[in-house]
Amino acid sequence: MSETQFGSSREDLEKYATVFADGLFAGKTVVVTGAGGGLGLAIAALFARLGANLAVNGRNEEKLASAREFLEGLGSRVFAMPMTIRDHEQVKEFIGAANREFGSVDVLVNNAGGQFPQAALDFSPKGWNAVIDTNLNGTWWMMQATARHWVENEQPGSIVNIVADIWRGMPGIAHTCAARAGVIYLSKSVAVEWAPHKIRVNCVAPGCCESTGFGNYPEEGAATFQDSNPMRHAGDEWDVAQGVVYLAADSGKFVTGEVLNIDGGQQMWGDPWPTGRPEYFRIT
Repeated sequence: MSETQFGSSREDLEKYATVFADGLFAGKTVVVTGAGGGLGLAIAALFARLGANLAVNGRNEEKLASAREFLEGLGSRVFAMPMTIRDHEQVKEFIGAANREFGSVDVLVNNAGGQFPQAALDFSPKGWNAVIDTNLNGTWWMMQATARHWVENEQPGSIVNIVADIWRGMPGIAHTCAARAGVIYLSKSVAVEWAPHKIRVNCVAPGCCESTGFGNYPEEGAATFQDSNPMRHAGDEWDVAQGVVYLAADSGKFVTGEVLNIDGGQQMWGDPWPTGRPEYFRIT
């Protein structure tokens, strides 16, 4: 699927209106994981438009190089490193390199992650471990490595973890529900532990927001996303990007340990089925 079929095109990311002031992040450095496309690229693009330096990573070297070129075209200084967040040694190398490149890091946005739609009874050990290792363990390695730098250098910092709308369960992608729930309560725990170090930790939980990730689901699954909330339409990547900036900027300076749901009310009402709604649950 191309970026113009689901979610925002790069032209959109250059032109979308934002409530945030130009130069809001001038002189600041923001790390965005999984920034080669989709939500990660949208988040990075907004920070670039607001003047931030960017340190980005991703597993696909070609996509990451393309993203770097695009972000530099928005006026940002960009350090990009192909890698996997599953490997804690690569994570430490990346965070160290980002600090050397820019002198410090101010914000970490943990966006990298992934899952596949499948009935839970069919999960293989390899499939289960792949999702948990990326979405939970990889997020943690990034959090810990970044926080250690901040504490060692007596610097404040802000972490925003992209999670998911887990509140009614996530049938069809139960593995990612388990991982994202773990990240949420991990974030709440270290938000307290790290408060004395002036490190804030929050989460953003997108509901069904259109991105290139929609292409990972079967047509019958994606069809349920539009009716997943009482607003009766999907959100977009820009909704998520602006929520991340709100938490990372001074607008969120008294917010920590929280989850910002960007879901059109899905947690109160929705019924998405990434695998397609089984006949047993079909409403006629």
